[in-house]
Amino acid sequence: MIKIRLTRLGDKKSPFYRMIVADARSPRDGKFIELLGTFNPLTNPEEIKIDAVKANKWLAIGAQPTDTARALLEKAGVIEKKPSKRVYKKKAQEKKED
Repeated sequence: MIKIRLTRLGDKKSPFYRMIVADARSPRDGKFIELLGTFNPLTNPEEIKIDAVKANKWLAIGAQPTDTARALLEKAGVIEKKPSKRVYKKKAQEKKED
């Protein structure tokens, strides 16, 4: 299974991440297939640089992003945000009350 996930770089207490495409069985900081972009959480605002073309190519092939990678892809505007489950629950309650 192919995953889109983050790999950690940087010194102690100074994290810097790369968004990569890797086999799910490979270690976090091990070998990877392709580099999609970077994420720097220390800057204000957080710096997210992602190659949208490459990311969409891998998503079309069937690569599964981790929860954190999905959130960063949504922030970068590469994929659309999923509606939260709470919205559906509220709508269902409104329908029951009618």
